[in-house]
Amino acid sequence: MRYWDGSCGSGTATAITSTPATMAECQAQNKAKLVSETRRRFEVEYLTDKPDKYDPRDVERLQQDDNWVESYLLWRHDVVEETLKMIDESFQWRKEMCVHDLTESSIPRWLLEIGGIYLHGYDKEGNKLLWIRVKYHIKDHKTILDKKKLIAFWLERYAKRESGKPITVMFDLSETGINSIDMDFVRFIINCFKVYYPKYLSKIVIFDMPWIMNAAFKIVKSWLGPEAVSLLKFTSKNEVQDYVSIEYLPPHMGGTDPFKYSYPPLVDDDFQTPLCENGPIASEDEASSKEDIESDGKETLETVSNEEQAALLKKVNLTEPSSKAEENEKVDSKMKGFKKPLSVFKGPLLHISPAEELYFGSTESGEKKALIVLTNVTKNIVAFKVRTTAPEKYRVKPSNSSCDPGASVDIVVSPHGGLTVSAQDRFLIMAAEMEQPSGTGPAELSQFWKEVLRNKVMEHRLRCHIVESSKPTAPTLKDGAINMSDKTSEDMSLQLNRLLESNKKLEDQVQRCIWFQQLLLSLTVLWLAFVISLLCLLYN
Repeated sequence: MRYWDGSCGSGTATAITSTPATMAECQAQNKAKLVSETRRRFEVEYLTDKPDKYDPRDVERLQQDDNWVESYLLWRHDVVEETLKMIDESFQWRKEMCVHDLTESSIPRWLLEIGGIYLHGYDKEGNKLLWIRVKYHIKDHKTILDKKKLIAFWLERYAKRESGKPITVMFDLSETGINSIDMDFVRFIINCFKVYYPKYLSKIVIFDMPWIMNAAFKIVKSWLGPEAVSLLKFTSKNEVQDYVSIEYLPPHMGGTDPFKYSYPPLVDDDFQTPLCENGPIASEDEASSKEDIESDGKETLETVSNEEQAALLKKVNLTEPSSKAEENEKVDSKMKGFKKPLSVFKGPLLHISPAEELYFGSTESGEKKALIVLTNVTKNIVAFKVRTTAPEKYRVKPSNSSCDPGASVDIVVSPHGGLTVSAQDRFLIMAAEMEQPSGTGPAELSQFWKEVLRNKVMEHRLRCHIVESSKPTAPTLKDGAINMSDKTSEDMSLQLNRLLESNKKLEDQVQRCIWFQQLLLSLTVLWLAFVISLLCLLYN
């Protein structure tokens, strides 16, 4: 492998074998130079003459956020001249649309209530879904600006919370007529991802496109350009499941998602703080509280230093070997209640197990709790916190703490108050390296999370999965009917929905046939009457 000797960006080509680390360092240096040059030239060539041309908040972010500059560079293949033009166009649009100041009150209420555009669910790669229900869109030049603001509102809201994470656009064209075709609006959406929000588009999934729109989407392909055309995915009910799991697809797409759009409030799977931060809930029964205290003691013992461990061991009278053995047996028996995490997600700060799904036992199995294991792979203390889309349903202990270098922390997740675990629920693990920690208490951690830069935070999402009971059941027809698995029930429900949908289509077809028959009969009667009248006239 050859690389440029001397500085990474210039010099003579020398036959030197480079290591991956050397290449990565070289690329990082080149990227830093491009970012610096872009900022300098933008200030000299664009800001000097017309400083009021842009929103000062965007200019400030450009000077501070390397990732934002890199996103523009990446979209323009590191060509600074083209990147500057893109930034200029993007910043002018952002000021014109007032994206920083867009709120719910900026959007007409009827647009939010109709449910034509909203964020909900994830695709199979974990990207957020932006739904565009085209049937609710009627071409009207009087409302087009408000609809564009709604798109900008959702994208800016997502970009501020999930900086740099891609998004998948779901164009739902089912039940769409000719009145819903608005090429100006479609072009605006394309430009949002092509110019205004670079690097955010994962793919555009187009569902159930009518044949009449084939010509229109040939134009859309030309707007996207040859490199982005591959991001268009034309699907029917069978193909759409290649990109989105049935749990996030509505029934008319062959899915099982029970979600129904309503407003207010805003529809959004926002991650929030769980019910219980780091301690038991007072309303729990005595046995549960005792178990929680033991769990807290175990978590504390795993994260404190050797000296603190010795002090704690004296306090809880664990000096005798027999007592220690009994305690280990208790811990082992307690841990049997968890579904052991097998897979591992290897992040830059933490290794997280399980990698993708939290396994909860069913009510019959008794294994209601799940375990998350975090392992610090850095040389510094790592602060972490856990958020969930269903904060009222789960207790997470600990949900806001820290992990020492090389240490592991067990996080116990349990449903609260008998509430049912749902496959729609999600957990978000956020972690950031404390390079100069001033302390790891609640106050210090709270202050740390307020000050840490967004691009320094590692995030990882986990889905929920319910494991069916493995208890043996009597092989009788009656018991078999009662203990039918949830999956079978879901399959039957899905099949029933499909049958009902097919039945509805057949009814529509029958009604159309009856209508045609009545029309033909009427025309035949009229024709016969005309012939008879004509014959009568000729006879007379």
